[in-house]
Parts: sequence; C-alpha cells; structure tokens
Amino acid sequence: MISVVVPAHNEKENLEKLIPKLSGLAEGYDVEVLVCLSKDTTDNSEKINGFKILKYLSCTKKGRAVQMNNGAASAKGETLVFLHADVKPPNGFFKDIEQTIENGYDAGFFSYKFDKENFFLRLNSFFTSKDGIFTGGGDQCLFIKKAIFDELDGFDEKHVLMEDFEFFRRMKARKVPYSIVKNDLVVSSRKYNNNSYLRVNLTNFLLVFLFKCGYAPEKLKRLHNRLLRLPYQNSTQEV
Repeated sequence: MISVVVPAHNEKENLEKLIPKLSGLAEGYDVEVLVCLSKDTTDNSEKINGFKILKYLSCTKKGRAVQMNNGAASAKGETLVFLHADVKPPNGFFKDIEQTIENGYDAGFFSYKFDKENFFLRLNSFFTSKDGIFTGGGDQCLFIKKAIFDELDGFDEKHVLMEDFEFFRRMKARKVPYSIVKNDLVVSSRKYNNNSYLRVNLTNFLLVFLFKCGYAPEKLKRLHNRLLRLPYQNSTQEV
C-alpha cells in the first residue's frame, strides 16, 4: 500500500481538486489518502467526502511537521508520500513511485513546474530535476519507505519552518538512496502572485542560508512571515 499524507490548513478549494485527481490516479493501486488538518483549520475541509481512499485526521498541535508525523503514524502503507494540498500530481504518479522503490531506492522526489507560464518560474522549475541546494523542499513531494522514515524518527517537530530540508539533511547523513523522478508535478504560483519573483527567491536563499547556519526555527518562521505576503493562509500557521 502507498499512503499519501496531505498536510492542510484552510485548503478546501485545493483539496476539492486534489482528492478527485488522486482518486483517479489511484485506480489499479492500493492507496490511502490521509488529509491532516491543522489545529486552526476553519474552512470545513473535513466535509469533502465520497472517496473511499480518503481519511481525515485532526491535529491537536500546530505545525506542518506535526501534521505529517501524525499522518505517518496512522498510515497503513509501506511507502509514505508527503504531498502539499496545492500541488497537482502528474499522470503516472503512483507508477513512478512504485518503480523508484522497485529499482532499489528507499526514497525519492519529483521535479515540478508552476501553474503559470513565466520565464523566471521556468528557470526555477529547471533546477528541480537536478540534485542541488534546494533539493528536498516540500513542493517536490518526498516519498519514502515507512520503515526508513521511522528509523529517522520522522520530521523534527521543533522545526516550524524548513522541516523538509532538515529531514533531507538527516536522510543524506544516513546515506539513504534516493532518486529525482523527472515527471513534473504542477505547483501553485500563488506565493509569486502575492510577492515579486525577486522577493520570493531572495527570501528563499536567505532562509536556506540561515537554516544551514543553524538559525533558530522560530526566528526563521518570524522572518519568513515578515518578508512574504501570504493572504491565502489567513493565519500564521505555516503549511
């Protein structure tokens, strides 16, 4: 079984598109989808129903790392997939995951493109198919054997931002074999719609640099929230 864990905070509109898409892609595969709602969710996302593969979990603590760990703990699958609510999986999604694991890798990521045509966004997308400084970000949809995830003790819940990069750092330290699947996810450009391209990318570089320098997680989150406008979240919850 493959368990797809979707952390969500006020994402009803995106979930209404994502869940049917996942349901269609899951035909012929043994799949469950665990939507992990944040403590402060207010948009009744849990009322989306009618899909047999779907289960909702409500988290009692804040943080995307908490949500994903809760989903992983409840998952029945041998492979975990961590997918953001505003990211659309491509055709062949589950086939790619199964083949990557069958080819001897314990984990993997996907390349991606944005849902908006723009030269600079295409430039960003190009690098997601390469192994580099930004590999391991949440939009790339980490998938990993549950046994390996458990051995690594899951996401570090004190990291309220950059929890994906922190986990990937431990993956590399343990020499977990991984591959980047070159079959593009479609990632929302909403962050760029509310901020300039330059502002988003300079903020990303700064946050990654400070993270690698050991900057405290809470300080990173406060800096992130000061530098970027994210009105679609309607909260300081970072998901």
